[in-house]
Amino acid sequence: MLINLLPLVLLQAAAETPAPAPTPAPPPPVCADEVHGGFDMWVGEWDVFPNGSETQVADSRIERLSGGCSIRESWMPFRGAGGTSVSMVNHTTGRWEQVWIGSDGKRVDFTGGVVAGEGGPKMVLTGYWDGVGPGGSDLLTRMTYTSQEDGSVRQFGEASTDHGLSWQTSFDFIYRPKDRDQQ
Repeated sequence: MLINLLPLVLLQAAAETPAPAPTPAPPPPVCADEVHGGFDMWVGEWDVFPNGSETQVADSRIERLSGGCSIRESWMPFRGAGGTSVSMVNHTTGRWEQVWIGSDGKRVDFTGGVVAGEGGPKMVLTGYWDGVGPGGSDLLTRMTYTSQEDGSVRQFGEASTDHGLSWQTSFDFIYRPKDRDQQ
């Protein structure tokens, strides 16, 4: 008789036990807004080519870090010195900032942000590159990153010796997504 009552007692106890409170949803990530997504086009693993050339000159890895609040590039050229950049949105100004550190120990600070342009939005960053101009002068450098229709990203660099009154092309790279089948 007791054996027959045991399932009934267990069912009654389960019915009296309150269901656990639902776990609240975590807050959205701090850096998941549109401003922080301004450089998402550049995040990935890339083969880098001079624009118009089929000769690869570098590998580049661009990754989101710090909960999506920063972006780090590891620039790995086949010849010459490599370097690293870290980009982030300044929480006070709302502008993008990038610090480039080359293997020569020099640092360049860039600022800018997303601007509307023909063909879609572009990331434009500008800063003074110490000692790389004529006679060791500083060059105002402007980099424009543009997402291309084929999934690549163009990084177009210009330099100015007259504080932005005139510009000359200094580099023009196409970042093509690495072929995942070869990895």
